[in-house]
Amino acid sequence: MGPKSEPKNVSEFAVQSLLKSPTVAIRDTLCQGSCSHQSAEECTATTQLVFPYRGVYVRHLGHNQAVAEANQVLFFNAAEGYRISHPVPGGDGSLTLVISEPQLHEMAPPSSLRDGAMLAFRQHRLRIDARAQALVALLRHSLRQNIAEPLEAESLALTLVQRALGPRTTHAAGASIGRQRLVDRVKLVLASDLARRWTLAEIAAEVRGSPVYLTQVFQQVEGLPLYRYQLRLRLARALDLLGQYDDLTALSLDLGFSSHSHFSAAFRGAYGRSPSEFRRSALHR
Repeated sequence: MGPKSEPKNVSEFAVQSLLKSPTVAIRDTLCQGSCSHQSAEECTATTQLVFPYRGVYVRHLGHNQAVAEANQVLFFNAAEGYRISHPVPGGDGSLTLVISEPQLHEMAPPSSLRDGAMLAFRQHRLRIDARAQALVALLRHSLRQNIAEPLEAESLALTLVQRALGPRTTHAAGASIGRQRLVDRVKLVLASDLARRWTLAEIAAEVRGSPVYLTQVFQQVEGLPLYRYQLRLRLARALDLLGQYDDLTALSLDLGFSSHSHFSAAFRGAYGRSPSEFRRSALHR
């Protein structure tokens, strides 16, 4: 999916502008994800931070690739060509932030930016923490419901960017290309059925690897155990769906949790409040 530089088929993409100010522009983009092979090369006119919150897609940059899902922020550098593929059906959604260059230069650690006149990030992606996921959901829901004032939305957006770029709240993958590709295959397996209670043996069989080797490599690349990574994907999906469920027990069971109490405890542990409390703050107030 990702940001688009040219008009696209309206049946494939739905783009909604949520906020536009001198400091930040925020867009919500939904994609049907009907094309599994790589798209034609695209590029953006501005450097953008893209926060996937639903589904999964893969962005290809030359020989590098990044699996875009709710545990990641992707950096789309201006004028840098990329391709998109959708190996898992179901479509996807992302929140895109375009921060004014002076503000972004002020917030981004110098080591995260490339040398040169044009603002561009060195990393293609970073793993974000649970609180950044919550900020993505709060920002998106409150703007879509028209309950966030512009000043509040701008402040939330800048807080999200600072958290997404902070060395203590993000993780940069560090491993060989072969190990990263193995982890990418695991992510696609998990994304194919978020509610499934996978076993290590089942995942290893899908990617044709050893369960022991798989757990070691995943921890090295993502800095999280595999089970916690899957849990965060489920919880991020819960953040996305909270407004569509009156019955939170049904939501918890649909996402593969054993009970509402299990879901509520995991949600509170990740985001610091219960699902019902988060829903009130983001959707109703």
